[in-house]
Order: sequence, then C-alpha cells, then structure tokens
Amino acid sequence: MKIRSLASLPVLVFLLACGGGGDAGDAASGGPQFLSMGTAPVGGAFPVVGGAIAEVLNENRGENEWRVQPRGTKGSQENIRRLVRGELQLALSNSAISYFAVLGESGWEQSYDIRAVATLAPNIATFVTKTDSGVTSMGDLAGRRAMVGVAGAGFEMFVEPLLAAHGVTYDDFTQVYGTQSGAVDMLGDGAIDAAFLGGAVPTGAVTQACSTYDIRFVPFDEETRQQLAADYPFFQLATIPADAYSDLSEDYPGLNVGSMHLIASADADEELVYRITKTLWDNRQSVADKHPAGRAINEANVARYTGTPFHPGAERFYREIGVWPEAAG
Repeated sequence: MKIRSLASLPVLVFLLACGGGGDAGDAASGGPQFLSMGTAPVGGAFPVVGGAIAEVLNENRGENEWRVQPRGTKGSQENIRRLVRGELQLALSNSAISYFAVLGESGWEQSYDIRAVATLAPNIATFVTKTDSGVTSMGDLAGRRAMVGVAGAGFEMFVEPLLAAHGVTYDDFTQVYGTQSGAVDMLGDGAIDAAFLGGAVPTGAVTQACSTYDIRFVPFDEETRQQLAADYPFFQLATIPADAYSDLSEDYPGLNVGSMHLIASADADEELVYRITKTLWDNRQSVADKHPAGRAINEANVARYTGTPFHPGAERFYREIGVWPEAAG
C-alpha cells in the first residue's frame, strides 16, 4: 500500500513584439524590451518549461535588451487569445489547440493569426486511473467521472477526437475540470474515476500520482492510435519508457496529443523572432539542463510542422542552419 505524499503593483508591459506598443526597433536603440510569455497552471510541464526558456533567454541575451517574464495562465486557449490581443508577446501552447485556432474551428469563434516559433517537447498524455477503479480501457470511461483539464484551456480539442476514435463521446461521461495537480487529489478522494494527465515526460502530476497510489495507464487501442496519428497533423506516435514512472512495468505505447510549442503573433517583428529563435537554439543545452523538455530543441524536431505555420523570423533562422524540412518548401 502506498503512502500518500504531501502536496507540496501591476506591471507595465511594453508591447514591443506585437503591434500595440512599439516594435523591435526599440531594442536596437538600447531601450528595455519587456516580453511576457504565457504558460499554464501549476502541475503540468508548461510553467517549468516556460520558466526554463525565460531564464535561458534572459541569461544569454547578449546585446539584446529583452526581459522575458513567464506568466501563469489557464493555458493554451487563454494564451492564444491574449497573444493576439497584444497582452502577451510569447506563449506556450499545445499544437492541437493552435491548429484549430488558426483554422477557427472546434469551438474557436474566429481564426487566430498566430505563428509557431519552435516545436518543443511532445505532450504525451493519457488517462490514468487507480488500479481498483475498474477502468481498464478507453471504453470503460463511459458512465464515469473524468478530469479533462482546466476549463477554458481547450483540452477538448484533442481529448474529444481521441475518445471519439475509441467510441466514447463527451455525452457518455461526466467531465470534471481542474488542474493536473488537483486531479491527483481527486483520484485519491474518489471524486473522479480517471484523469487525463500528461505533458513532457516526466510530468510532475503523473509522477505524484504514481508515488501516491497504485496507478494504471489506460491503454490505447493500437489500430486506433495509428489512425489518429495518420488523420491529424498534431497527433504523433510516442512511447513512454518503463523507467519514466514507477507504476510502469514496461514501455507504454502512447500518443503525443499535441506537442508543446512556442508561439508568437503573426505580426510580431521578424528580426525579434529571429533573434529569440537563434538564442534558444544556440543555448538549447542550457534549456535541457533546466528541464528534460529542452532536449526537443534539436535538428529533427524544432522546425517540425504540427499544423501551425511558422513565423518568418523563425523560418529564416532554421533555413540558415539547415534544419528547415525540405517538404515544407
């Protein structure tokens, strides 16, 4: 039996990266350039990865005068809206949510003009449950209560198609909304039967759940998993290694439900985005030293297309260093 672990002035923002309060030329003239970067609630990978990126950009700014400050938000959906409104200059997002935002589909009331800067760590997510819950397959979620993320974060944009492919609709179960860390507590209290948890591996909430309870990772149907990866540009086959979490006895065939990526508004200054992209690339090992997700800043992944067009500043840099995918044109 496992022992439950203990849970552990307004700011003036210069909108220099977007079209609301200046432009990147101000940085060249020596003025300070404050860049707010949206992340997500605690418990997932976004806050820690965002913090690592901000630290590396600030520690290695060189002649750049930017000051990057990570901001806690409700997650991808809020980040995208605030980015386009000019309230944020950079943001982390799930690429599935960004994909539908660009199209103006799946609950988005309009098309949002955002661009990718860097494809980051895969968001390897799955439903987890206590081993005594009786949930052994995706189909068993019907009639149950399951945590599906923070309200307004947009998780339904990838959870709904994932479940639908397994024959489960949102009408078949009760959705509960909250943070990943909150979901772990609710699993223990019996308030939910399963929780959709994940992010860059290892994800803190999943580690916490495994160290507190006997956890089952609800398996994907293999044929369905393969089909999802073929049907959507943001889904990608992924494996969670057995040593990632204490309750895994063997490698888990999972699914990247939408890579974390760094995004900016489409009208962000090209030179600024170029320099941000270059700084991250040149100091990618420093990001990885702060969080394992930084290892995703590599030749095979950083310019990988996930359904959102890349910003011209980022594309220019990736072409210069020879990592731009030939298929992208």
